[in-house]
Amino acid sequence: MSLRNIGHRLYQGEVSFDFVGKRKIWYSISAVIVLVAAVGLAMGLHLGIEFKGGSVYTVHKPGLSASQAKETADKIIGSNTALVQTTDKGDVRVQVSAQESIPAATFTKEFSQAVGVQEQDINAQVIGPSWGADISKKALTGLIVFMVLVTVYMAIAFEWRMAVAALVALIHDLLITIGVYALVGFEVTPGTVIGFLTILGYSLYDTVVVFDTVKENTRGITKQSRRTYSEAANHGLNQTLVRSINTTVVALLPVSALLFIGGGLLGAGTLNDISLALFIGLAAGAYSSICVATPLLAQLKEQAPDMKALAKRVAQRRASEAKAAAEGRSRDAEGEEFDGGEDDGDEVPAGMVGQRNQPTSRSRGKGRPSGKR
Repeated sequence: MSLRNIGHRLYQGEVSFDFVGKRKIWYSISAVIVLVAAVGLAMGLHLGIEFKGGSVYTVHKPGLSASQAKETADKIIGSNTALVQTTDKGDVRVQVSAQESIPAATFTKEFSQAVGVQEQDINAQVIGPSWGADISKKALTGLIVFMVLVTVYMAIAFEWRMAVAALVALIHDLLITIGVYALVGFEVTPGTVIGFLTILGYSLYDTVVVFDTVKENTRGITKQSRRTYSEAANHGLNQTLVRSINTTVVALLPVSALLFIGGGLLGAGTLNDISLALFIGLAAGAYSSICVATPLLAQLKEQAPDMKALAKRVAQRRASEAKAAAEGRSRDAEGEEFDGGEDDGDEVPAGMVGQRNQPTSRSRGKGRPSGKR
């Protein structure tokens, strides 16, 4: 069966996956993932030099390898903390944390002598901790403003319950992505922050699409008694399921190429800053919009008095229909038993079927000539 046929059957309600009804399972999975992410956060993030301050040395020397540059830099600073990457121009980029407290002039002189390069071929750039703190503060401010605007928009466009569910899904995605960064040990740079904000926008977009379908399916739902809000919401989720999967797969393909091919095979480490955030965030966003946001919305909505009354009417109707169906089956069984019982009448000879119930005159022939002379 093709994916297109499955999508059509999901949209028509011929096939349905009970995501909302199994919300406890999804909540448990999310709790475990978030707990692991929290452990990673407790271990600490590997902040880039833009946030914690330090010095960046770009060395231009053909043939200089990253391993040779790192070995030399570690000997100069006396620790194994130097971060070395190669650039797309063939240069070597050495990052030294501000905690090492080695003057830039001293490092440049010793490094140039060790690798045999002129000092003017080493470009030194010093980043103070105050600049990194300012960047961190602005990033946090932007994140808070984004969350507030999202909540206000969702509350106006939909309702406050949808706003709460969407906000929980966004925080869910953010915690998972940051936790993975901490566990993997990737460096957090301004590019990473851009990736964080990008995935939050994507996650919100996917959630809004699902909520819009749920809103259409539940419009005027209290005027009927055939299905509850949770069932209608689950149907809307199934209607957009294939679309969500297709969108996520298409979005993950180029990101996977950046992460595994560009950053992994080709060694372009600078691509990892944003590609890992996008990869984890896109996957978590698709999961949260399906398994977290919509089930949470249905749970919050079912607490409303009108939805409780609707659930009660639906249960009563189904109980009545089940009782009527059971009584109908009982009457059918009694009818079959009656029809299949022994016949008290005379046996009907062959060839006389259908004539048994016809009236028979006992005086047939009286007063009539017999035809014999």
